[in-house]
Amino acid sequence: MEILQKVALVLTIIGAINWGLIGLLDFNLVTMLTGGIDMIENLIYILVGVAGIINIMLLFYHYEPSHK
Repeated sequence: MEILQKVALVLTIIGAINWGLIGLLDFNLVTMLTGGIDMIENLIYILVGVAGIINIMLLFYHYEPSHK
């Protein structure tokens, strides 16, 4: 599960950076990297959205450290 959480965090960060670039410079990094191929763009946006949902769930996850 830890790997999934790290992948979700990386995708969320990529999404945040992309939105920052869109807001500041009107530049969409995802469109540039995919060459404007809609299907790939949509897949990336879906993955970023799912990653955001995973991170929301982590926000409410109560972590109990193991006592060794």
